[in-house]
Amino acid sequence: MTVADELNPAVSDGAADAAGPETESEEPIKQRKNGLYPGVSDELAENMKSGWADTELRDLEPVEQAEHTARRRAALSARFPGERLVVPAGHLKTRSNDTEYNFRAATEYAYLTGNQSEDGVLVLEPVAGGHEATLYLLPRSDRENGEFWLSGQGELWVGRRHSLAESEALYGIPAADVRELAEKLREAAGPVRVVRGHDAGIEAALTDKVTAERDEELRVSLSELRLVKDAFEVGELQKAVDSTVRGFEDVVKVLDKAEATSERYIEGTFFLRARVEGNDIGYGSICASGPHACTLHWVRNDGPVRSGDLLLLDAGVETHSLYTADVTRTLPVNGTFSEVQKKIYDAVYEAQEAGIAAVKPGGKFRDFHDAAQRVLAEKLVEWGLVEGPVERVLELGLQRRWTLHGTGHMLGMDVHDCAVARTETYVDGTLEPGMCLTVEPGLYFQADDLTVPEEYRGIGVRIEDDILVTEDGNRNLSAALPRRSDEVEAWMASLKG
Repeated sequence: MTVADELNPAVSDGAADAAGPETESEEPIKQRKNGLYPGVSDELAENMKSGWADTELRDLEPVEQAEHTARRRAALSARFPGERLVVPAGHLKTRSNDTEYNFRAATEYAYLTGNQSEDGVLVLEPVAGGHEATLYLLPRSDRENGEFWLSGQGELWVGRRHSLAESEALYGIPAADVRELAEKLREAAGPVRVVRGHDAGIEAALTDKVTAERDEELRVSLSELRLVKDAFEVGELQKAVDSTVRGFEDVVKVLDKAEATSERYIEGTFFLRARVEGNDIGYGSICASGPHACTLHWVRNDGPVRSGDLLLLDAGVETHSLYTADVTRTLPVNGTFSEVQKKIYDAVYEAQEAGIAAVKPGGKFRDFHDAAQRVLAEKLVEWGLVEGPVERVLELGLQRRWTLHGTGHMLGMDVHDCAVARTETYVDGTLEPGMCLTVEPGLYFQADDLTVPEEYRGIGVRIEDDILVTEDGNRNLSAALPRRSDEVEAWMASLKG
């Protein structure tokens, strides 16, 4: 990146900060310490104010999800009549010194608006019969005070942002300057709820008006609204999965290069697909070769890739609208399962088949987990690793030494979507058409587990697919990736030529 030699590229932690932004004309833009230019001459400052073309974008069409976000806001409005609802996007977070992490808008905000701008805040004001929405955003960079070229978040540094008029056209929501919002909220009367954890300035402005309990009820409701996906969301999830399938194909084609380097080559290969076709990866890719496959969230991805070992690849592309896939395949690095690898893999495949078959409308969310765990428990008893009967194993949870985790979770804008929904509507709930979840059983035999035969040690297998509940059963969104062991071998052989 370029070194910011001009005046200070640091601005406040958020334009809606309660203390007021540095970008307002009466607040000087601070000089960067150790910058090469000591200041700005009056002549240069005046020169930079003029001579710029009109770049306002007119006749913009609404974003694709605008009609869906309007319906979502209406559903939220119905749950909290007469209350002001405040949903922030969040701010940039510092990575080190004056560099920031890539911004990712808060899920609740993006779900309700379709917008992904840092510092944004959605406010639903109660009115007769519902709520009126306003999208509070930073306007275009100020050219009068030099913010557009002197501030580190000015447009000449980080790129053009939409004007308020452009944002109104894109998102179908009246837009206003977010720098005025904190003061408005301080003066507001009546019940208020805010989604916490994203905007300290907004929370400070509301500190005497909100309670943690009421705010948590808002967050829970927003999580539960996402349990059933609309048509737009299903389409985005399928896009994410389709790109993920291509990313897995990319990895298989370069396994020889990964053997010559490390798991990082696999991580980088998949990341390229995610960035080219989507916004990003939806979560840290797990590129676990050999015994690393037994570490559930192995994201260091710095180990060797060896012929004869298995590669457990758990990865997902995130679309530009922030919906993510979550797919896992366990692949023989040399293209062929050994006898013991195939034995363990086929057991996990059988368990996954039982789990997927249990996903249907009207069924319990837990059904697919119970079905998969039963198959795995039966295999462990059959192999003599745990004493039966199977009912005893399941009652005591003895299979968990080797199965470890639950068999799946809801999927959507977050890889573990709807995570704060009430237990009675999620884990203890009933499946409905439009819900999307993962089915991902696994068996993991740790390298130091003396209770299993030596040939099992260091083998980890997980198979994961993204399953949509339909009116008459389910649809495997990731069915394009082979799962059965013989099909996996044939698929890998075809990709390697």
